[in-house]
Formats: sequence, structure tokens, C-alpha cells
Amino acid sequence: MSNAQTIVVNGGPDGNYANGLFTAVTVCAPGSSNCQTVSGVLVDTGSFGLRILSSALSTVGGSLPQQKDATGNSVFECAQFVDSVVWGPVKTADISIGGEKGSSLPIQVINANTTPVPSGCKAIGPPEEDLSSLGANGILGIGFFLQDCGSACAVSGSSNPGFYYSCTGSSCQITAESISRQVQNPVGFFAGDNNGLIVQLPSTTGAASLTGSLTFGIGTRSNNALTSQQVFRPDNFGNLKTSFKGQTYAGFIDSGSNGYFFLDSATTGLPNCPSSQKGFYCPSSPANLSATNTSGSSSNTVHFTIDNASDLFATNSAVAFPSLGGPNPATFDWGLPFFFGRNVYVAIEGRQTSAGSGPFWAY
Repeated sequence: MSNAQTIVVNGGPDGNYANGLFTAVTVCAPGSSNCQTVSGVLVDTGSFGLRILSSALSTVGGSLPQQKDATGNSVFECAQFVDSVVWGPVKTADISIGGEKGSSLPIQVINANTTPVPSGCKAIGPPEEDLSSLGANGILGIGFFLQDCGSACAVSGSSNPGFYYSCTGSSCQITAESISRQVQNPVGFFAGDNNGLIVQLPSTTGAASLTGSLTFGIGTRSNNALTSQQVFRPDNFGNLKTSFKGQTYAGFIDSGSNGYFFLDSATTGLPNCPSSQKGFYCPSSPANLSATNTSGSSSNTVHFTIDNASDLFATNSAVAFPSLGGPNPATFDWGLPFFFGRNVYVAIEGRQTSAGSGPFWAY
């Protein structure tokens, strides 16, 4: 159907991305047929908005209008992720994915060459500004919020988290950015099927590639019905409750994370990997674990396994790993392995579905 698109777990455009979920996005100059399809874009249900490397927009990039503020300065963004930032100008584009289209939406073009990354942005985390550091040609943020920052970035002063900058030449200052001008989640602005999406991936024991589908809309067509899935509504911070070993933590479901990332070695009893595989767990034998997600009346116990990441990565033919995990202090990040063998629904905030208004996850 025209509301579905192929997604694939593979090594990504640089060939060595573990548990990366990718698709293609068509970017056009607004209202024109000047378009370019960019493959190798990371599908990320944990962020919001489209971000594309400037180097991947060789055909259409120069035709995308630069967003300006009220003084005529160019608007740039320091998009903030857990362990990094991406920097680049905010531009306007038409976006098409799987037969769906969003018109004249703000996107971020990742590029540190036109205006250097400000020191305040660098202080948040190292910038990922090219293919070698990002591992993808872009990020398709399709979580349940409509904008990437919201009301916090729409105000001036010390409470502004510093996503948006007003730049002239090489001089940039943090600026307030109205909600309508922030980088937008394209799904929420499709002409139809704009109330959510489904990420569908088969189960695997490990594979060189894995193919699934990204389906837009929830209950809008015959291929996106919400049936017996449980609904998990987030709190005001976008989290659900995850209980592990008798303690409750903040949890979230995120296809852009390439493993189960949860707690620390002291809490889990899982040893960290040596520096060559820093950021992952390396138990001496597979660890069979479980944790319970709850939200309102919904409760579901997830059984999962964590293997030695060094051993997994030594399997050169595989890039899809259902048992990859690592530390993430005080929170539970249900990353891509959680999606294997499940249909995971993401309902957009303020959009009506058969299970009520978003935001929520369902699986």
C-alpha cells in the first residue's frame, strides 16, 4: 500500500553499523519537482524531525530555503542526543516517505562547514557531522512528539536548552524558536495517515540483514489496525515505568538505539566490555533477564538476553544482533533488539486513534 515503506537492518551506508535500522527519504525543494531520494537514513522512534547530511543532498541541498529569524540572521540547530550533537542550518523542504508527503517542513541539514559549531553546542557532546561519525546519511526522527524541542525552546533566557541559534557569519547566539518553526516530525504533517506509525520487523537469531516495513497511520487503513496490542502511555517526560530486580526506572522504546541500554554494571551484575567495545556489556555467558513495563492498567514482562558484545561483533557476517546491550545509568532504553519479532506502534501526540489520543506506544 501507499502508506508503507521498506526498512532494513544492515551495515548502513558506511558498512559497519551494528543494529542500525535504515530507510530512504525523498527531499524536494518546496513546491517543486527538484527532488533527491536519500537512502541510508536511520529510523529513530526516539527523536523528532528529519536531519540529513549536507553531503547526502548533493542534488537538491542548494535549493532548500534557509530559515531566517526576524532580524534576517540564519537559524541553525544544535540537536542534542544522549552522547552527541548534530549541528547545521534549519531549511525548508517537502518530504516524501512511502507514498506519504509533508509539505514545506523545517528540517536540519547537518553541516559544520558553513558556520562552525559554537563552543556551547560542543560542550554538550561531540558533534557528529559526517558519515564516518554519524554512521548514517541522516536521521528520521518519528517518535510521538510533533517537534524536536517544543515550548522549552520557544522562550528566551536561561531556561532555554539551547537547541536553536541565530547566526551571522561565524557568530552564533542561542535564540528562541517558535514551535511552528522548529524541526518537525514529518509523520504528524502528512496529508493523511498522520496519527502514528508501525515499525514491523521479523524475529532473528542474528543476520547479515533483516527486512521489515514502516507503515504510517494507526487504524486508518486495513494494514494498520490496532488489535490486541497493549497501550503504554508516557509520562510528562516521555517515559513509561520499567521494573527490574524489584526497582522501578524510567523506560522508553527507541529504534534509534542499537541495543538494550539499561542501568549499570553494579545494578545488573553484567560486566562492561573492555575499551575496544566500550559502551556495551560483555558477560562471560549469555544472561537471560526480564523486566516489566507498566503504564496505567497495561503491564507486560519482557524477557531478553544479553550476550558478550565482543563475541557478537566478531561474527563478521552479522549486523542484526537480538542480544546486544550496554549500560545507561538510571534508565531503561528498549533499543532496536526490542523491535525484533514485534509490531511496535507509535501514536503521535494530539492525534486520535482507535485507542484514544496519542502519545503512546503499543505492542
